Amino acid sequence: MERRTIGAAALEVGAIGLGCMPMSWGYTSSQQHGERSLRTVHAALDAGSTLLDTADMYGPFKNELLVGRALKERRADAFVSTKVGLLVGGDAHVVANGRPGYVKRACDASLRRLRTDVIDLYQLHRADPEVPVEETWGAMAELVTAGKVRALGVSAMGARAARRSGTLYEVTIRQLERMQQVFPVSAVQAELSVWSREALDALLPWCAARGVGFLAAMPLGNGFLTGTLTPGQGFEPDDVRARHPRFTAEMMAANQPVVAGLRRVAARHGDEVTPAQVALAWLLGRGPHVVPVPGTKREEWARENAAAARLALTPQDEVEIARLPAARGSWD
Repeated sequence: MERRTIGAAALEVGAIGLGCMPMSWGYTSSQQHGERSLRTVHAALDAGSTLLDTADMYGPFKNELLVGRALKERRADAFVSTKVGLLVGGDAHVVANGRPGYVKRACDASLRRLRTDVIDLYQLHRADPEVPVEETWGAMAELVTAGKVRALGVSAMGARAARRSGTLYEVTIRQLERMQQVFPVSAVQAELSVWSREALDALLPWCAARGVGFLAAMPLGNGFLTGTLTPGQGFEPDDVRARHPRFTAEMMAANQPVVAGLRRVAARHGDEVTPAQVALAWLLGRGPHVVPVPGTKREEWARENAAAARLALTPQDEVEIARLPAARGSWD
C-alpha cells in the first residue's frame, strides 16, 4: 500500500485517510450505527487507511469515543488526527474558543476519549476571532513539548462565503504565515475535489512550497462524486446537504455531467473501477503531500476508497477530468 508523509516531522500515513465525522455528525443520523461504524474503522485500517480524522465537536464527543474504541485494540495501526477550537451549544450553534487554557483542557479530554497517550496530529478547527491566533497556536505548541501531541495542523474549512467574494483562502494563508512564526504547521485540511478546486490556486502551492501536508476534505463532493445520489432524492433535515447550494434537485441535475465524466474515465480502467476511485486518484495526482480524507459509514466504501491508491490515471484521463464543466450551486 502506498504511503505518504505529513509535514517536516515526516509522519507516515496511508495514501487515503478515513473521515470519521459522518459516523456521528452532519450526515443522515438515521444511518449512524455505532457497531457498524466501528467495523468500518477496522475495515479502513485493514485496507491501509491509517489516518483517522475526527474532532471533539463531532457528536459532540461521540465521534472521538467511537474512534477510541477502535484505538483500544489497534493504536499501533492508526494515525490519529483530531481537532480543537469549536464548541457546540444549544440548537447546534457553533462558536470558536481559542483560549489557551481551554485548548489544554480540551486536549486532555480528547486523549481520554481516544484512549491514547498521544495525538498524532492536533488541528485547530477554527481560529477564535477574540483571541490572537499566536496565543492559541502557542498553547498547542506547548502540548507538543509536553509529549501529548506529535504535530500541529490547521483546518481551513468554512470558507464558502469567501468563495463568492473571490478571496477564498487569502485570510487562511495570512494566518498560516503568522502561525509558522510560532511553531511549524505540519498539515492543512481544506476542501479539494474534482468539483471544488479552489485550493489548487494558492493554498495547495503554499503547502507544497513549505513541505506542509495537505488533507483533502470532502474529496468525493459530500458523496455526489460517487454517482450514487439521485437528483431530488431529498435529505434528512439534520444532513448538511439539505442546506447545501449544490444539492438542490435542480443543481444536482445540472452537475450530472461531472459524474458522467468520471464514469467515462472509470470505464477505461475496468468494470470494477468506480467514479469515486477516479476522483480520489485524481487528488493523489495533485502532489505527494496530498492525502484525501473521504468520510463514510460503511465498510464496503472504506475498502473501495482505500483501493483508489492503486489506480494510476493516464495523461488522457487527466485531460478529460481537467475539461469537466465547473460545478454549479444555487449561489451561481
